Amino acid sequence: MIAVVGHPDLTASTLKMVEEELRRRLAEFALAGKAGLVRAGQGLPVAFGRAARAAGLALVTVLPSRNGVPDVPESSDRRAAGELLLLSEQVRLMEYDPADRGACVGADEDLMRSCARVLAVWDGSPSDGRDATAHLVAFARSSGVDVEVLWPDGASRRG
Repeated sequence: MIAVVGHPDLTASTLKMVEEELRRRLAEFALAGKAGLVRAGQGLPVAFGRAARAAGLALVTVLPSRNGVPDVPESSDRRAAGELLLLSEQVRLMEYDPADRGACVGADEDLMRSCARVLAVWDGSPSDGRDATAHLVAFARSSGVDVEVLWPDGASRRG
């Protein structure tokens, strides 16, 4: 499996660039019969899902759950979760609270443990109170997961 992590505040133009780059990179994994794994959310997860579908890569989407029942995504993530479900070949439920940053980071760590590779859309900046990308890259590397950093020329984040 291959997963994606990255900044939650990528600009719309950056998301388009990243989606195209992901499509190119995921095509080789599709040929090898691999699958992509993403935790439902807006922005980068949707770009990854679209790129996976365009590349012919099977997509597995992880939804939050409570007591084994899918949890309703936050209103800002509902449309994104719906699109990811339509793009997915498989859905997994995972117990975590999507409103809790620490729970989301823990969920991402759990997902990365099941992957052979992580694509990190990361500008190299340190983690802060809202963005855990640097932490997740370090976690994946320390867990023996191959990490490939993507940061296309001209990429930017919202201010």
